Amino acid sequence: MAPTDTTDRAAGEPLLGLDHRFVRDLPGLYDPWQAAPAPEPRLVLLNESLAAELGRDPAVLASDEGVSLLVGATVEPGSQPVAMAYAGHQFGNYSPLLGDGRALLLGEVTDAAGRMRDVHLKGSGRTRFSRGGDGKAVLGPMLREYVIGEAMHALGIPTTRALAVVATGERVLRERALPGALLVRVASSHLRVGTFQYAASTGDHELLRRLADHAIARHHPHAAGADVPALELFRSVVDTQARLVAQWMLVGFVHGVMNTDNTTISGETIDYGPCAFMDRVDPGTVFSSIDHGGRYAYGNQPRVLQWNLARLAEALLPLIDDDASRAVELATEVLTSFDGRYRRAWVDGMTAKLAISGGAADGTSDVEAFVDAVPSMLAAQRVDHTGFFRALSAVARGDDEPARSLFADPTVFDAWRPTWQALVAGRDTGAIAMALDRANPVYIPRNHLVEDALDAATEGDLAPVHRLLAAVTDPFVERAGFEAYAAPGPEGAPFRTFCGT
Repeated sequence: MAPTDTTDRAAGEPLLGLDHRFVRDLPGLYDPWQAAPAPEPRLVLLNESLAAELGRDPAVLASDEGVSLLVGATVEPGSQPVAMAYAGHQFGNYSPLLGDGRALLLGEVTDAAGRMRDVHLKGSGRTRFSRGGDGKAVLGPMLREYVIGEAMHALGIPTTRALAVVATGERVLRERALPGALLVRVASSHLRVGTFQYAASTGDHELLRRLADHAIARHHPHAAGADVPALELFRSVVDTQARLVAQWMLVGFVHGVMNTDNTTISGETIDYGPCAFMDRVDPGTVFSSIDHGGRYAYGNQPRVLQWNLARLAEALLPLIDDDASRAVELATEVLTSFDGRYRRAWVDGMTAKLAISGGAADGTSDVEAFVDAVPSMLAAQRVDHTGFFRALSAVARGDDEPARSLFADPTVFDAWRPTWQALVAGRDTGAIAMALDRANPVYIPRNHLVEDALDAATEGDLAPVHRLLAAVTDPFVERAGFEAYAAPGPEGAPFRTFCGT
């Protein structure tokens, strides 16, 4: 299908009003491209709250004109869809050219708050970067990305979000023929560690500098005034990513595919492929069907992220100092600060989840020693992560049973509780319970319920997806009728997720 311009709307305004700053600033980091035809596009889900946040009318996006634009069949006047180029380490192995193999950047929009946001397609067909793939996506994985992204957003964790899922009207062959679909994703940007790796690999120093300037202006503007802007950019990315992975750990989230091309410069979570939330605490939890060695297991995530950031440092070295040894020294100093930044974020989060007050995150206080011991206790007892922390508000109100019943040996909880209660003593118990409820969700996307909902949607029934979304987009408020969404899945064979490519 040849691209066509949108007709003039009544108000004379384009539907999305796309800008193209990435295209203007960074020639050499993309290929102009057109989405593959969608034979019979049909809107499956539209994120009306996100549309409103973008300052766009949901009813217009849901119209035939809107859907045509969302699948890339229609291109706004002056618009230039592109497939973005990047490199990356995948499971530790370097690929010099990855890029958008089934995705397109439509452009940027300025949202209602004045922030620039990318609008990006996933499942839009083959590009130069497809490496033999068909460039398509199927309905289940695209709905997974919608559900998990909205759950993360509701939990207060920086994330890309889905604006829409659109069925394409074709069957796509995976293990079997499945309904094709396309995701419309919104992000602060799609700049990645892999973007910098690719720019550095070209040997084009000016391209690398333009990329750093673009990233600074878009995400870390304070770095522009630093003595060494590239070093300050790196420091800012280290800080935002340390805080991000701490938030993942605090809610039991396992990304599953923490490659450098999935590590953003903005500090947002991206690419909800083989991801899932951990039920029973186990640092070795792996969900991805292709992570045979457990590289991206739950407990490994902070260390892997620091490794990814080391790859960003390598790419930035030519911009940090002309003296290579001095550049390595400066970058290493920043990289080693990751541990302290992560620990501060994790300890702050854990003390909030336990409603206790902590001192400096230096590993020496009694509070920190207590906090550090909690994950080991929960893992040894195979306690449900989300259920335990949520049940603490019941303990604060005088009911031990919801928490105690989660332990294989309840006497372990009995021994633990007095120390915790001593740490929260001296405050109103009602206020403690309310603080615990504000910090600890009751609903997360439980894996068995996600799979059930996606299976039903594949067969044409979207009701379970809508019900799941109702739970996870308001995760801190317990509601009658949603009890199943608070319960861990059955024990048994390890849960596995797939990329859907």
